[in-house]
Amino acid sequence: MPRQFFHVTAEMVVSVVDAVVAHRQAGEGQVCGFCGITTARAKQALGLATELGLLSEAGGQYSAVPPLAMFAAAPSEKQKATMLRVVLDCYEPFVRFRERLCATNSAEQAAHQTKQLLDLDADRDDVRETLVSLGTYTQAITSIGAGKYTVEQSAINIDVHDLAEACADLTGAETLVRKWIGPHADKAGRNDIVLPLSRGLLKTRGVELRDVIGDVGNAVESFLAELAGRMTVNLAGASGIISKLDKFRVNNKLPKKIVEAAKYLGHVRNAADHGIDVEVNAQWVILELTAKTYPAVACAFIRAALEHEHNGNHSI
Repeated sequence: MPRQFFHVTAEMVVSVVDAVVAHRQAGEGQVCGFCGITTARAKQALGLATELGLLSEAGGQYSAVPPLAMFAAAPSEKQKATMLRVVLDCYEPFVRFRERLCATNSAEQAAHQTKQLLDLDADRDDVRETLVSLGTYTQAITSIGAGKYTVEQSAINIDVHDLAEACADLTGAETLVRKWIGPHADKAGRNDIVLPLSRGLLKTRGVELRDVIGDVGNAVESFLAELAGRMTVNLAGASGIISKLDKFRVNNKLPKKIVEAAKYLGHVRNAADHGIDVEVNAQWVILELTAKTYPAVACAFIRAALEHEHNGNHSI
């Protein structure tokens, strides 16, 4: 029986893994919305990410497989490429393609031979395009022009250094996030709140400003869900940050000024996520200043809510 082969770019694989990491668990529809891709492309990218061991799937829901998958949210493209490089060295179609590329010095022949050796169900050009994309993105192979490629022989210790650097960056961001949240930071769940805030903070260095809003917005919504459980606030029927915040005004669980100030976070998230806004008949552009301050505003809100919850202090 032919072996299934997924036709996709390396960038798309990293993107869908990042989407799942941001959501913590996601279906195809959520991944399509987050990445701005079609269902067909999402299926291919999710399929390969799962085969590579970066994701797991159960009942149509995808989950990230730690620890490597978490580096899909790293701010550096080099760190993302390193993550993919590590798993690529265990992906048989790429390993065989690289072997045949060394033997033939031809990507076309190498793809054809890999397809035949492994009985892949895709045509030769799809095999070549995918494996060349994976190889060049991760610098496992290098283009030398005129459709020719050389195989990179760099040692794995370079990869380990890059991943260690990413770990150090995330640790530093987490330390700052906890400092911003203040003395009650231990009340904010690490996996669902602190780490997404930290990833969002790291992404303020990059150019994908909407990703900052996505990570931080998810963290805020998770915080509201945790806080509601402790304050016995019923969130039934509330979807999104703004509608959840409104539930905290019932019985004055949170002061009006904290709630209304925090709605800024919800409105910015909606502007980033919802495409064309019918009110202005355009998609909102996320300013660099907005993205860079968004994690700090979120941490300030969480701090204010926690201080109100635990000691009755009123800060904003």
